[in-house]
Amino acid sequence: MPRTGPTTKDATTVPLGLAQIRIGSSATYIGQVRPILNSTDSIGALANTKLTLNQEFYKLESGYPMLEDAVFPLRESAMLECSFKELTPANMALAKGLDPSGAEYSAAHSGTISLGGLQTPAYVRMEAVYTFPDGTNTMTIIFPRAQVLSAPEVDFQMEEIAAVPISIEAKRADSEMAGGHPGWDDKPLGRLYWDDGQGTMTTTSTTTTTTA
Repeated sequence: MPRTGPTTKDATTVPLGLAQIRIGSSATYIGQVRPILNSTDSIGALANTKLTLNQEFYKLESGYPMLEDAVFPLRESAMLECSFKELTPANMALAKGLDPSGAEYSAAHSGTISLGGLQTPAYVRMEAVYTFPDGTNTMTIIFPRAQVLSAPEVDFQMEEIAAVPISIEAKRADSEMAGGHPGWDDKPLGRLYWDDGQGTMTTTSTTTTTTA
């Protein structure tokens, strides 16, 4: 009996597991359109990672009864949500909208986070590296100029690990924006970058919603 339905075309493309979140300086790496951060820039163990690419459109209607004539783009945004498990000064600084790369946050068990001095969140570079189950192919989500907006909540439990949720939102990185770069003029919010581990790659603009 022949198989029917949506059978798998390529098992190496099916996502399973979490992406590794890497954070670096936006200003330092703004001219880099390919992945530049490495595993030492990771924020560590995570409970979840979720990419959301929002797109809003205006629908033009006319006649009676009304029918749709056309659709026009209104706005686009990109956001990555994750929950980190490692309660370090650097990770809490990131959750508070601070630049976690400062020397004062470099130690795992030594540092201070001030409360009550809310400021505009610092701009950071975010690379979320997802490795497919085959261990070779990867997809990297790059936000060259992002801000972290969150209300940090550390839920201490007797027999559960606390996971602190944060939202990393992509902001414009094109050359018309202060702090931007011409390399991002045709992809101002960032890019998705696939790498097959053999020196070839493909890219796409931020136009879909997916989870990893």
